[in-house]
Amino acid sequence: MTSHPPTVVVLMGVSGAGKTTVGMAAAALAGVRFLDADALHPEANVAKMAAGTPLDDADRAPWLDAVAAALVAEAPCIMACSALRAAYRERLRRDAPHARFVLLDLDRPALEARLAAREGHFMPAALLDSQLATLEPPTPGEGVLVLDATRPVDELATAVAALALPRVD
Repeated sequence: MTSHPPTVVVLMGVSGAGKTTVGMAAAALAGVRFLDADALHPEANVAKMAAGTPLDDADRAPWLDAVAAALVAEAPCIMACSALRAAYRERLRRDAPHARFVLLDLDRPALEARLAAREGHFMPAALLDSQLATLEPPTPGEGVLVLDATRPVDELATAVAALALPRVD
């Protein structure tokens, strides 16, 4: 039998894609901890986003360090994290090389509808344009699983939970 490092799954995508909803359901199915990278933002980042100002790479650097540290410390886990640029995903893989990434893909009208219905989140719908502009779709070489986020949550959660289960070879 081969031993594998604890699995971490990063659910990625823009705001409103369903990362938290799917991630919480998947973590429950897999029996692992759910983490939300939004909770790791420094207060200055939260204030900037709440004011409708997009984050830049300098803003995101300490946040990505905190996300990477949490992936290592909390493995096995499922983490909701935008991970919009390839460089951000690479930064997370540097500390958590066995992380599996899943992009929840959704078209703009569906995202707008979800964001309009969402209450109590610091990320305003006005930042959707900046998120979509920042998103670098994964290349085939990145090994990112892309899921149609219009599928029912239970189907998405089952697919994600399967990735989080321990491998036995």
